[in-house]
Amino acid sequence: MTVVLVTGFEPFGGSAVNASEEAVRLLPRRIGEVDVVTAILPCVFGDAPRELEALVGEHRPDIVIAVGEAGSRSTVDLERVAINIDDARIPDNAGNRPIDSSVVDGAPSAYFSTLPVKACTAAAEGAGVATSVSNSAGTFVCNHVFFALMHLISDAPDVRGGFVHVPTVDALPTVEAVRGLTAILEAAAHTAVDRHESRGTEQ
Repeated sequence: MTVVLVTGFEPFGGSAVNASEEAVRLLPRRIGEVDVVTAILPCVFGDAPRELEALVGEHRPDIVIAVGEAGSRSTVDLERVAINIDDARIPDNAGNRPIDSSVVDGAPSAYFSTLPVKACTAAAEGAGVATSVSNSAGTFVCNHVFFALMHLISDAPDVRGGFVHVPTVDALPTVEAVRGLTAILEAAAHTAVDRHESRGTEQ
């Protein structure tokens, strides 16, 4: 049995809703031979990765997928790379606003997702949800958690992890976000080698 841990975020920035929380809460708890464990993280630097680390220790997942909301996007995005920088445009939910700070001191400058991002993108598109590969998860709490996750599992080769951004609920209905995430989970659980196809961008 494959265990997949999926996390979303609480609302932030004055919003009453976070699309990642809405979608993650509605994910099925089992997809075929895949057990799905879900949790909602605080939108707080430092606290969110600590809670994620505790969840990983408790559930011992095979795959960890963190999900966040991206207000400027219209597609579900598989993030390819996490960078070791916090540079907050706005304060988090605890009032923290780090600028030009490392996520993890002494860690590498970046980590790549270990999810099969292209296979996951194709799977979500096959489910009828517009999906892209993204090369920037930003510099707010989403990237903070993504980098911390990849650092956490960097010495655990049997655990794969990555990050997915979903648009706001007004840009993509929650039911469609759930359908896309479900397809992504299935592809992540059943794909050993990613697809070799172009998902690059010019900008």
